[in-house]
Formats: sequence, structure tokens, C-alpha cells
Amino acid sequence: MASSVGWFVVGLVALAIGAEVMVRGGAQLASRLGISPMLVGLTVVSIGTSLPELAVGVTAALEGSGELAVGNIAGTNVVNILFILGLSALISPLAIERRTLRFDLPVMAGAAVLLWVLAVNGVLSRLDGLILACGAVVYTVVLIRMSRRESQATAAEYAQAFPAVSEPGDAAKRVGGKTVQHVAMTVTGIAVVILGAEWLVGGAVGIAREFGVSDALIGLTVVAIGTSAPELVTTIVSTVRGERDIAVGNLLGSSVYNILLILGITCLVPANGLALTHNLVWIDIPLMVAASLACIPIFVTGRRVHRAEGAAMVTAYLGYLVFLLTTQP
Repeated sequence: MASSVGWFVVGLVALAIGAEVMVRGGAQLASRLGISPMLVGLTVVSIGTSLPELAVGVTAALEGSGELAVGNIAGTNVVNILFILGLSALISPLAIERRTLRFDLPVMAGAAVLLWVLAVNGVLSRLDGLILACGAVVYTVVLIRMSRRESQATAAEYAQAFPAVSEPGDAAKRVGGKTVQHVAMTVTGIAVVILGAEWLVGGAVGIAREFGVSDALIGLTVVAIGTSAPELVTTIVSTVRGERDIAVGNLLGSSVYNILLILGITCLVPANGLALTHNLVWIDIPLMVAASLACIPIFVTGRRVHRAEGAAMVTAYLGYLVFLLTTQP
């Protein structure tokens, strides 16, 4: 028990350090490349912070614990949508971009509904995994194309925060050097976050095993919260530093990639697919879908998530957690 608690604490510290480096590097990289921090949050940071879920999912699939892999994704997305997004809005009201309302939010809700449709038969097969993975590729391609069509005014707005050197000659070399430095910061931050998440989840699962709870409940609670720690820390750091676009992009992008990319790849691992329990199909996944759909009216009204709405989302998650702990073995 003491060893598990120790790894949990060490992992939490590593997450905090890695998230700070990752957000700082990602924001400055976006400015120098003339792209929006929202795209960085939706792609690079989202995939990076979703890698712990991939590691957990593949390991669980290889060990024949499909319910842990799927429970982790369902639980993680509920954490992302209700608790972390709500907490971010509770700290400071969250403005929503028009593109988020028109594209990112519908894709997140659509991915959740698609997962439920594929899971209704009680098994997520390799074909289902291929459908999800292809969806991730299409989503990424559309994101990149949309980013290329962004107006020069938007790019200039982000560039003002971290002005790039524009002089020729040696100055151009300094710009290139700075870009490499920011890429290195982003990648290093992601690596530290992943390592920290591995330590944190390992410690948390060790603690949970001591109390003899089921794999499904561990996946929905302890592992879900643990693998969401990168998103939580990244969001808090982004919010405190004023990089709200990275925070929102990270949460929405992670929720989409968790389903399409992470779970898609996980489904491709076992030959017979991932077997799902009745509770996962008819309680846990539908609750994730409901949380995703609930974001639509919250985001659309006034294009802003107010503190009161953030508080309601956090309260809803705490209620969800109590429900899981009192109804599932």
C-alpha cells in the first residue's frame, strides 16, 4: 500500500511539471507556425495527453479485460466533459469559439453516439475498431484543412502574444532555432506527462486492488481519473496562463480521440474483440453519451460556459461518481 501511494504522489508531481512545459511549448509553437492554439490543443496536445488511455487500453485488451479498457474510455470522457471542463469554467468563465460550436462539439457528441451504436451488440469487434480508427483519420484531416483556411487576422492575433523574429539572415536562423526549441518543449512535456500518468495510474490501481473492487469499476473511476490527470493538469495550467483555447481544444480533442483513435486501436488488438458487460452497454456508455449531448445547450447558450454552469457540471460528475460507487460491484 505504501509503495502504491508513493508512486501515486510521484506521478502527480511529474504531471504538474510536464503539463506546464507542454502548454508553454505548444502555445509558442502555435504562434511561430502561424496556426491557432486551438488546433494545437485539438491535435498534438490531445493525442499526447490521450496516450495513457492507449497504454491502459492495449494492456487491458492483451490481458483479456475488455471491460477495463472500455470502462476507462467511458469514465475518462465523463471526467473530461463534466469535471475538468466544468472546473475550468468554475475557475474562469469559458468563451466558446464559433468553430467549436459548428464542428468540434458535434464531432465529440457524434463519436459518443457512434460508440454506443457499435457497442449495443455487447462486443466491439476489429471491424468496429477499424471504423473508429478511420473516423480519427478523417477528423484529423478535416481539422488540418480547416486550420489552413483560417484568416490572416486570426493568425496575427495569436502571433501578437509571442511575436516571432522577422529579420533576415541570422534572425531567420534564430526563428528556426526557437521553433525547434518549442517543439522540443512540447514533446518533452508530453513525455513527462505520459510517464507521470503511468506512475499515477499504477499507484492508483494498486490502491484500488487492496480494496477488492471490480475491473469495470476500476476502469470507470480510479483508472479513468488517473488517465485524465494529464487533461486536468493541462487544463488548469492553460487556464491559469490564459491559454484557454489550448484548454478547450485539449478537452474536446481528447474526448474525440479517446473514442475514435484510442479505443479504435484497442479494438484491433484482440482477435475476438472486446467483450462488454451489460452495465457498460446500457448504463456507463449511455451516461457518457448523455454528458456529451448535454454540452450542446450549455455551449450554445451565449457561446460561453458560466461559473454557475461549471459548478453544475462538477456537481453532476460528483453525483455520477457516487452513483458508480453505490451501484456497481
